[in-house]
Amino acid sequence: MGAAVIDGKAFADTLRGKVGAAVAAFREQTGRAPGLAVVLVGEDPASQVYVRSKHKATVAAGMESFEHRLPATAAQDALIALVERLNADEAVDGILVQLPLPRHMDEKAVIAAIDPAKDVDGFHVINSGKLAVGEEALVPCTPLGCLMLLKDRLGDLSGLEAVVIGRSNIVGKPMAQLLLQESCTVTIAHSRTRDLSSVVRRGDIVVAAVGRPEMVKGDWLKPGATVIDVGINRVPGEEGKSRLVGDVDYAGAAAVAGAITPVPGGVGPMTIAVLLRNTLVAASRRAGLGAPEGL
Repeated sequence: MGAAVIDGKAFADTLRGKVGAAVAAFREQTGRAPGLAVVLVGEDPASQVYVRSKHKATVAAGMESFEHRLPATAAQDALIALVERLNADEAVDGILVQLPLPRHMDEKAVIAAIDPAKDVDGFHVINSGKLAVGEEALVPCTPLGCLMLLKDRLGDLSGLEAVVIGRSNIVGKPMAQLLLQESCTVTIAHSRTRDLSSVVRRGDIVVAAVGRPEMVKGDWLKPGATVIDVGINRVPGEEGKSRLVGDVDYAGAAAVAGAITPVPGGVGPMTIAVLLRNTLVAASRRAGLGAPEGL
């Protein structure tokens, strides 16, 4: 039989269409478009690719895109001063500082400088805390995208056993909080977990976010489990070229799982689609309109 493939690209395209329609409605109500400011420090090639694709997607959704670039040698104070200017800018609804930052900068201090109401990455401690206690928050894009895919596939998640592999502030911890809010029984596993394979085998839902290529094997999975693979790892391929793989051994897992996200084409496209959704939500809340329905 083999697992059903969860098409994140198709879902993300649909979500972007919904966001575009809601942006048009927002523009009619307020007389302006939602604005997303992206700040890039330095010349990291992967970050430059991300920033370009975010800019294209923002414009395609009918939003204003503001790009700010600082050299890798910029002082942290200069970056924080820029963030504070964006906090005060009425045309800006979302602020995203592209990570990683150069080593001489303190990421926590920079994230803490962002107005929580404009923190579309959902990394500010106020948004993390609100998520933890079940209050309205801006939620990190990747885990929220994973949750959307799970609910689209499974419907009600209540009572299901979920195993999240990875405990980062960006994916693992917020993913666990979101699943708890859906009344799942949640286990967070990580590099120190004893007998990891038997812990993973309990999961009706398995979310792999460890950054280790093809670590999760097919025989670790409960038959019929739904597998969300957040990993994006470059490994050597044929003829000296590299290829992208996830944190899950796809071929092995697809023989056991009920449904699985591919890499690429699974979680990746969801991240930018949810960023657009978060920017619209932030704009709507700032305009006193509440969050748009169906997003």
